[in-house]
Amino acid sequence: MLKYLLITVVIILVACNGNGAAPDETSVATTPATGIAPPQNLTLNITGVYPHDTSAYTQGLEIHDGKLYEGTGDYETSSMRITDIKTGKVEHKHIMGSNVVFGEGITIFNNKIYQLTWQSHVVNVYDINNIDKPIKTFNWPYEGWGITHNETSLIISDGSANLYFVNPDDFRIKSTMQVTDNMGPVMELNELELINGFVYANVYQQDFIVKIDPANGHVVGKISLPGLPQQYFKNQIVTGRTDVLNGIAYDSITKKMYITGKRWPKLFEATIN
Repeated sequence: MLKYLLITVVIILVACNGNGAAPDETSVATTPATGIAPPQNLTLNITGVYPHDTSAYTQGLEIHDGKLYEGTGDYETSSMRITDIKTGKVEHKHIMGSNVVFGEGITIFNNKIYQLTWQSHVVNVYDINNIDKPIKTFNWPYEGWGITHNETSLIISDGSANLYFVNPDDFRIKSTMQVTDNMGPVMELNELELINGFVYANVYQQDFIVKIDPANGHVVGKISLPGLPQQYFKNQIVTGRTDVLNGIAYDSITKKMYITGKRWPKLFEATIN
């Protein structure tokens, strides 16, 4: 009798837990337990739309003394340039690219311009008063993507979820921080800008900008910018040439933020709401 009872129990357990059991239709995939709150949705109030040189494959954007400094990419045509913000006229341009050198992000710190390159591991440093020739170069062991700075360190992205805090005098890495939101690591961080103590970053091939707390790497805000090309320069889009959103600059004097994209015909002036 006991034998038959045991067999009955086994049959019941198999029926309840076997592969033939129907899945729970109401179950949903759980999100990673990062313990980080979802980023706050931020908006931009666009206050000006200005011309932008469509030959500029924008990698780095900075405001200094009322002028727009821009580092551009593409082999052979990578450049450092100074542009009038409102007219879009390129006032000075230094071509620094080659068949192996591809320009990336820039930042201005202590009257020096630091310009990354993509895969050649070279960082060019220019005097702010002369962009025609670097005054020194540094080696960078990773890919160069975006760069900004705080009061003491350069902050660099390499296409991963990492931000590197770097000594500007010898380019040694002080510390590394992973950027994470409520879903996990945020990959392909690109152009960077420090604004009011937070790092704002383009995410490659995405139409949004993330706001990062540099104290812990958490994404605390997100600016979604869908459809800017279609809304502001639909008739100037060149298929296969007009590229993705990239480029963030901030004027600490006027409190205005500037954004553009790779080979975009427009530069946008905005405030963060």
